[in-house]
Amino acid sequence: MPFDEKTARSRLLTLKQELEQLSEMSEDARATVELDQQSVGRLSRMDALQGQAMAQASERQRRTDLVRIEAALKRLEEGDYGYCLDCGEEIPEKRLEIDPAAALCVSCAK
Repeated sequence: MPFDEKTARSRLLTLKQELEQLSEMSEDARATVELDQQSVGRLSRMDALQGQAMAQASERQRRTDLVRIEAALKRLEEGDYGYCLDCGEEIPEKRLEIDPAAALCVSCAK
């Protein structure tokens, strides 16, 4: 295998923890926007809605990344980590360094 299992697990768990912390920190930004016309103007409400939409999109991406990390951890447990899910070839070490949750080799990812 082209990687150190302990290092891979550590990197995946660290990424998972960072994403979970970001999710917790952005919880207020994703909350429902108060549309009280007496307290804020129209542009402020639009800014708040746009900020909320961006925070929600970021959260969706974090959730997708967490699913990918969980799948990588499962592959690690099963001994399949580091191998392409499509062709079965080894995923290059540099690719796993860049994206430790990568499930496909470069050729199959295209």
